[in-house]
Amino acid sequence: CLRLLGNVMILVVLGLVALSYYPIVVTIYGPAMFDQNISPVKEVAAIFVVASFHVLAALMLWSYFAAILTCPGHVPDDFRPDVDPEENPEAMSDKSDPRRPRFCRKCQKWKPERTHHCSICGRCVLKMDHHCVWVMNCVGERNYKFFFLFLWHTFLLSLLSVLALLPYFSEFFKGERNADKGSNPAQLAVSFMAFVVDLAFCLSLFGFIVMHLKLIAANCTTIEMFEKERIKPWPYDKGVKKNFEEVFGTSKLLWFVPVQRDQACTNEERLRLRM
Repeated sequence: CLRLLGNVMILVVLGLVALSYYPIVVTIYGPAMFDQNISPVKEVAAIFVVASFHVLAALMLWSYFAAILTCPGHVPDDFRPDVDPEENPEAMSDKSDPRRPRFCRKCQKWKPERTHHCSICGRCVLKMDHHCVWVMNCVGERNYKFFFLFLWHTFLLSLLSVLALLPYFSEFFKGERNADKGSNPAQLAVSFMAFVVDLAFCLSLFGFIVMHLKLIAANCTTIEMFEKERIKPWPYDKGVKKNFEEVFGTSKLLWFVPVQRDQACTNEERLRLRM
């Protein structure tokens, strides 16, 4: 059932891109690039909008499918904590310490720090943030960057669409456009629908992005953010710069490109897995 829902979500994402693509590229700004009757300024603006839309849509879909197809990170079968709880039971007594050894009763094996069991995936996930229905996958250590970039590029694409469709949104209420612009009521209706949908996504995604930026800056996950309020200082906070590099990598030129970080395993992950 959840797999079917995930497949539906893929179609929804593709449908939302197509909903904006039709009025912006097909009916409005695409034809304007080749219209000899408009001013050079409007022609350049049309080229900018069409080119930006294609770049952002490509980055958004790239990030989306990377988040779907990338394993979030699972616990090796041979993992054992540094401190053997059987020999040192006091190591597990401090419930306020997130670094204490923990045993997953469902997987029947030890799990590293910051690892949580996903009941939907049926396994433990490294640095688990949450299980996302939109990407049909857990968001964890190795695909969190792709998930965040999916949110980021979707927000930018929605913002571009809102700004590009804003003039036509007002014309929808007028019920008419100049005949030389070759518009009709059906095109105006699609433009209005795309504007409303993009505006809704733009506003909702802004809140999610701000929340995740705060989490990244503190080296914290959605699951851990309530635990972080009880534990001062937060043991995983390395400073804003290193916290961002932990997610996006050290090469800032690739921060907003959905490619793997400098290495498949981060230094933090290697320490947790005792590699």
